[in-house]
Amino acid sequence: MSATTTHRQSPFTTIAGTGVGNALEWYDWNVYATFAIYFSTQLFDKSDGASALLNTLAVFAVGFVARPFGGFVFGWLADRIGRRHSLMVAVICASVGSLLIACTPTYAQVGWVASAVLVLARLIQGLAHGGELPSAQTYLAEHAPREKRGLWASSIYVTGTLGILLGMVMGLVLETTLTEAQMTAWGWRLPFAVGAVLGLFALWMRLRMDESEIFEAAQKSDPAMRDNVFVEVARNWKVALQVIGMTCGLTVGYYVWSVTMPSLAQSSFGYSAADAFRATIIGNVVFIIMLPIWGALSDCVGRRPTMIIALLGPAILYIPLVKWIESSHSPGVLIVAIAIQLALLSGFLSHAPATYAEMFPTEQRASGFGIPYALAIALFGGTAAYIMTWMGNPLRFAIYSIVLLVISAATILTLPETKGKDLRH
Repeated sequence: MSATTTHRQSPFTTIAGTGVGNALEWYDWNVYATFAIYFSTQLFDKSDGASALLNTLAVFAVGFVARPFGGFVFGWLADRIGRRHSLMVAVICASVGSLLIACTPTYAQVGWVASAVLVLARLIQGLAHGGELPSAQTYLAEHAPREKRGLWASSIYVTGTLGILLGMVMGLVLETTLTEAQMTAWGWRLPFAVGAVLGLFALWMRLRMDESEIFEAAQKSDPAMRDNVFVEVARNWKVALQVIGMTCGLTVGYYVWSVTMPSLAQSSFGYSAADAFRATIIGNVVFIIMLPIWGALSDCVGRRPTMIIALLGPAILYIPLVKWIESSHSPGVLIVAIAIQLALLSGFLSHAPATYAEMFPTEQRASGFGIPYALAIALFGGTAAYIMTWMGNPLRFAIYSIVLLVISAATILTLPETKGKDLRH
């Protein structure tokens, strides 16, 4: 549909089309970590189970390494040929990656080839995940009404978190209905097969979506913009550094309290797996509820105030909440602590897609944001679990996290307020 057509797609089509693919990406990312314990001895030499699991987790890290390249490739696609095309290719890659894992032959059948196929699948998924977020965020921000852009942007993390919860539910259902032997033999393949099917549905949704009107208008006014994407990104290096600075603390804080804290509660603080699992689910439900509230608030009071609260709040409460979790041994305390931190972090994550989009002009909006953002995720989010393990003491890692949160907050102070900015200029 051309930019001159008077009828544009509905808000539901825009939000659902971006959301279903985004949920798939996060679902894929979560189920790999959830089911690694089962397929590690199937795809690696099972004579040493611990080594097989470590190898599987190392392959998980490969996905993080691939993410910056995904931001580079798909950012280029989004800024050169269009947001819609980039979104479709990203979801195809995600689906192919899931299908490869679901169909990977075992180590007993093909030896090292099984491990090679797994690495290939994770590379494809990493590329897709690195490219999905900047393309989806840019597309959504360019379709949203400027006075409600923060609210619309919150749907990115709402759908992403729903994808994570879907993976958790899938794990709970399979682990309660199948025996451990069945899970190890073939049950672990089911969630990846489901991911591949969801990818086809997401592709169908995105085939029905229009291209961004802002992108189409920019192409018509300056056809040469296609040839200058990376030149312009290089010229805008200061903004790229701001993206890294404002993201480093945010991503570590999110990974700690949404992903790592449940396992830390088990390994270091003596909580049961059931308590940790329940706390994670409830905490993420609170996170989902708070996202649109913060998004709408950012449309009223501005991006900068909500981001400062979202970064400094968790920094101030980090150590007191960790000590509370450690001393109480109460499942309720674990739930409250995770919920508080995620509710605060949602003050930034809710409107982050809008804020990042508002930092860049149309001709480099996806690549200008996607490349430095993926680098920040890989450098800080991807290494968070390793650094936490290496430090050995949760309080030492807390100091590391707090320093990064303060750095992100300081970076925010260097940004202009962008609430309601016209993205056509």
